[in-house]
Amino acid sequence: MAINRRCSLCIRSRKQSCRTLLLALMGTSLLLFFITQSGMKTPFLHGLQHPTPSLQSPYPSRRIQDYQVDSDDGTAQHAFSNDSNGLSGGVEAGVVDETDLLGAGAERRTAEVLLQKSTPMDTLEQTVQEILKTERQIIRQAMLDYSFHPALNTKRLEDFVPEYGGKPVRNLVITTWRSGSTFIGDVLQSHPATYYHYEPLMDFDIKQVRHGKAAKQALHNLHHLLNCDYSEMEHYLNYGQGHQWLFEHNKRLWQYCKAFPHICWSPRFLTPFCKLFPFQSLKTVRLRLNLTTEFLQDKQLGVQVLLLVRDPRGTMQSRRHRVWCPDNPDCDNPAWLCQDLVSDFHTAKKFQTMFPNSFRMVRYEDLSFNVYNMTRKLFEFFHLSYHRRVQAFLDTHTKQTIGGVSSTFRDSKVAPIHWQQDLSWEDVKQIQSVCGEALRLWGYKIAKDEAHLRSFNPVGEFKTVL
Repeated sequence: MAINRRCSLCIRSRKQSCRTLLLALMGTSLLLFFITQSGMKTPFLHGLQHPTPSLQSPYPSRRIQDYQVDSDDGTAQHAFSNDSNGLSGGVEAGVVDETDLLGAGAERRTAEVLLQKSTPMDTLEQTVQEILKTERQIIRQAMLDYSFHPALNTKRLEDFVPEYGGKPVRNLVITTWRSGSTFIGDVLQSHPATYYHYEPLMDFDIKQVRHGKAAKQALHNLHHLLNCDYSEMEHYLNYGQGHQWLFEHNKRLWQYCKAFPHICWSPRFLTPFCKLFPFQSLKTVRLRLNLTTEFLQDKQLGVQVLLLVRDPRGTMQSRRHRVWCPDNPDCDNPAWLCQDLVSDFHTAKKFQTMFPNSFRMVRYEDLSFNVYNMTRKLFEFFHLSYHRRVQAFLDTHTKQTIGGVSSTFRDSKVAPIHWQQDLSWEDVKQIQSVCGEALRLWGYKIAKDEAHLRSFNPVGEFKTVL
């Protein structure tokens, strides 16, 4: 009798547990149903639809980022009133948003709206089409008051948009690490409707590309990017997924990448998005000038090439602040740097004769000391309009030094020559001992002793044709 009573109690207890479990499961199912129907974003419903592929790398296995923004980077102390395209109007008090200064304010706001409207059921194709539709409108709005360069022989936007079969205005900046190219890249990006290819050879490691298989692969990649073709770029895209600054400097693109990371590295998004833009800028610190010959010879590509150089003493001083530079001879060996400067000089002299309308060279110091006039001349060479947005960028980035070593907020009259105070006399002597020819060819003066080093003007005469 006692046994039967215990069994009865046990059965009732199990039934009660089952009912409790069943109610809990029903409650969870209802919760998931309401979350899905409301479009609420959940980590288990987003970002996992497109797993990162595992690729075998034909490139160097070591990967060191080289232009990641430091945590102490600051912002300018001036702001501009926002319109639908980012900046307009005059200077106002306050802190400026760098995204707005680089003309991507409209993309930031649009990406936020699209993200709010999206649902977990949206396909990649649906998301891409929504972005393309709105970006077309942003670009058209930005170009309403644009004055096309006379050398372009047309005023129709469609003639420059690859999506419509047009030929974009392309420019290519060639230099080396810590020579002022991040600043020039951002100046170009402040120009309306510009798609910025930032350091597309970053996945080649801390190495200079001069010849051989690396050169062949590098030229393949640059050709593809200048033509907005992200096919056959698996290694580049796979690398970027773990090194987001590869795209982060392209402010217009990055606004959508932040909102929809699962589409950011897909050619199905990147190729059509890139083809919306009538202006294409690319800068690289890893390709030597001689390899750009085929770009300059390609009339259909129509690229304008600029060689940017800097006093090797300033370059070496700046590289000391970068954790990725030591133990990489292409970066930390001044003799290798100056061999490249000599080689680039002789190539540049040939290019001046061979390509008088599509090649220029400029020293970073000349640009910095006379930044407004030199930028106007650079834009004239690049067949770009000196737009009010470009003026706004220069106004906020060249008056004072703010931020860390990667910041582009610099006092342009001090930044190029602060190495004179930062380097020891022994360091300067060592660099000059292996860089004499490079310094002479590019018009830089030799320091005679420590007293002379601290007081002289190291930037001599050099004929820059712009």
